[in-house]
Amino acid sequence: MYSKLKDLRLDKDLLQKDLSTILNIDNGTYARYENEYYIMPLKHLIKVCDYFDVSLDYIFDFSDDKCYKNINKEIDNYVVGNRLKEFRKENKLTQTKLGNILNTTKTVICGYEKGRYLIATPFLYTICKKYNISADYLLGRVDEPKYLENKKDV
Repeated sequence: MYSKLKDLRLDKDLLQKDLSTILNIDNGTYARYENEYYIMPLKHLIKVCDYFDVSLDYIFDFSDDKCYKNINKEIDNYVVGNRLKEFRKENKLTQTKLGNILNTTKTVICGYEKGRYLIATPFLYTICKKYNISADYLLGRVDEPKYLENKKDV
């Protein structure tokens, strides 16, 4: 996943230090994200996506399309929560079952669905990868596509 971050950064002739400045984080922290020692929080991933004008689905390597039309740059936790709940119900998952899939609790899933806080990056990634649903859709950044085609290994 983070190889895309490095590729985007190098394509723009930026240093890790430049991205850490944009994200207002320590250079060492950014280096750990890019080298996959740490998982980048969604708030930083979204900021990177917006900076490079790419979709989260592209960063996650779910899509070869770099960007979607009409991307919404504002993340509303309530929209995310509603879309997560809609997804869960479409797939006939209880909060407990989704929590088990993500190795977390029903309480955490409930908190996401009620918009109390933004879903964690690894949970979003796992849901999207397992169910071929767009991360950008779940985050309310786009209305289409909702579900992604399985990406073919070339």
